[in-house]
Amino acid sequence: MNKKIRRIIETLGKHEDTEAISVLEELGTNSQDDEVRELTSQVLVRKNIHDALKVVIINKGKGINDMSPVVAMSTINEILNLENKSEAIKILDDTINMHSDEEVRENARSVKSLLSLS
Repeated sequence: MNKKIRRIIETLGKHEDTEAISVLEELGTNSQDDEVRELTSQVLVRKNIHDALKVVIINKGKGINDMSPVVAMSTINEILNLENKSEAIKILDDTINMHSDEEVRENARSVKSLLSLS
C-alpha cells in the first residue's frame, strides 16, 4: 500500500469529528483494495466510539462482515485487543437482536463469543 494512503487513513483515524468517520467509511471500507479496507477497519475500531464501531460491526461487506477473510479477521482481532470493550459489546448485542440480515447477526454472535473467551 502507498505510504501516502496509509498516512491519510491513520490521520483521519485521529480526527475527533464524525466527518472523518464518514470519509473512512465511504472511501476506505468501500475500497477495492483489501489492504486499504483492512487498515481502515483497524483505524475505525481503534477509535472505539459508537459511530466508528458500528461501521465495522453492523454493515454487510465491511469490517467483521468483509468478504475478505483477512480483513474480517484483522477487524475481529482489533476488537479483541480493545482495552475497553463495552461499546463494542453494546453494538454487537444490538446487532444480534435487531439486524435484519442473518449472516450479519451470526457474525456478531461469533465475535461476541470470542470476546467472552478473551
